[in-house]
Amino acid sequence: MTKSYLLGIDIGTSACKVAVFDRNGQVLAAANGDYPVYYPQEGWAEQNPEEWWSAVCKATKETIQKAGIASEEIAGVGIDGQSWSAIAIDKEGKVLTNTPIWMDTRAQSICDCLNEEIGADKIFEVAGNSLQPSYTTAKIIWYKENLPEVYANIYKILQSNSYIAFKLTDAITQDVSQGYGLHCFDMRKGCWDEEMCERLGIPMNFLPEICNCDHVVGTVTAKAAQECGLAEGTPVVAGGLDAACGTLGAGVIHPGETQEQGGQAGGMSICMDEYKADPRLILGYHVIPDKWLLQGGTTGGGGVMRWFEHEFADYERMMKEQTGESSLNQLNEIAEKVSPGCDGMVFLPYMSGERSPIWNPYAKGVFYGLDFAKTKGHMVRACMEGVALSLRHNLEIAEEAGAKVEVLRAMGGSANSHLWTQIKADITGKPIVVPASDTATTLGAALLAGVGTGLYKDYDEAVTLTVKETRHHEPDPDNKTVYDQTYQTYLDLYKSLAHLMIKH
Repeated sequence: MTKSYLLGIDIGTSACKVAVFDRNGQVLAAANGDYPVYYPQEGWAEQNPEEWWSAVCKATKETIQKAGIASEEIAGVGIDGQSWSAIAIDKEGKVLTNTPIWMDTRAQSICDCLNEEIGADKIFEVAGNSLQPSYTTAKIIWYKENLPEVYANIYKILQSNSYIAFKLTDAITQDVSQGYGLHCFDMRKGCWDEEMCERLGIPMNFLPEICNCDHVVGTVTAKAAQECGLAEGTPVVAGGLDAACGTLGAGVIHPGETQEQGGQAGGMSICMDEYKADPRLILGYHVIPDKWLLQGGTTGGGGVMRWFEHEFADYERMMKEQTGESSLNQLNEIAEKVSPGCDGMVFLPYMSGERSPIWNPYAKGVFYGLDFAKTKGHMVRACMEGVALSLRHNLEIAEEAGAKVEVLRAMGGSANSHLWTQIKADITGKPIVVPASDTATTLGAALLAGVGTGLYKDYDEAVTLTVKETRHHEPDPDNKTVYDQTYQTYLDLYKSLAHLMIKH
């Protein structure tokens, strides 16, 4: 039986996605599995990795069945996942507690102490990233200080994709692209730094050995095969960070190419072939060998529209029942009627604190410029513009750090909105190319498996065969002029409100 298909698994924040691709990147079938985020206290956001696994099993079975193929025809499995988990497992592989996820900021005071004791600049020098509570590092120390009974039983700390790889193969791994979550990871060399582990108080034996993202870590076990419907013996690669796999799936593999992220979170990933770090940004390894990604990660991406639709689109949802047009499409239409710059209305999209470049876990979302002339359309457009302004903020910092950005390649649900994509092009002044966007992340994970198992000879071949462009947006210079002013207001707004956005 020819093994000509690849399976990609994506562990997102609100759901997992599973898709089967043929060698040309065509999706045969895909399915999702949902799971909750728990918010037990202010600043906390956690998930149960066992719920990820159940969702993956359900979605994988459904995908294989929908694809109408035998599971034996799958050549390999690639997994990508959200960043900055701290999945504590014991020797039996049992999950000891829910993992704080990338939105969780409970460990702020631990970061403050470590930055003071060790020196923020010393940590940055090794890790290429400033120590922030959303990363994995401080979460491990939080366990030690707050959950001693959990800490005492930790055998290894895993990331989201390595946990699913473990459930599939029993192999305990850490891929290089997720290394950036730990500040004892040497960003120049791509290995653990023993001295920094010691200074941070992270036991080296908690950390799995680091491997390349396309490395075959093992094969599907009999037990996993029964649970998820894959064939026993199917090769599984280590996989990597969702944003990095999405970057590969959007065709970004050469220096200067940049992926623009339009999922729940927003931001960008710039491909570089040399180490360039800036404490205001996020630096990690790309999932392809010997490349870095300089990233900006914001909390307010496509999730802003999801929130707005959930809270304020009762009318649009009711109309959908009559017309069949999705509520998000209707919101797009009313936003399109509002002129660029939103008649002076500006939105700060800091809906879950904010990550780069301001790194303020207490930052809040703000609508500025409301008056009686403003409509719901203004609010929708302001949401879209606010997310685009945060993208521009990150891109400008990256260019200051020496990264070159030529073209943005958009991915994620937001890229389906022509209006939103055009707004991003106008605000940043960069042309935007939209590849077949909904599957970029799972495609990237699948391509790792394709290269790892030899279905493709290299990444150039993989991308050439699979990444298709669907649209192209050029920035409009007249709109850019209006937006330059909006951008100034955006920066001034945060500056003047920052003193209020602190812990109370």
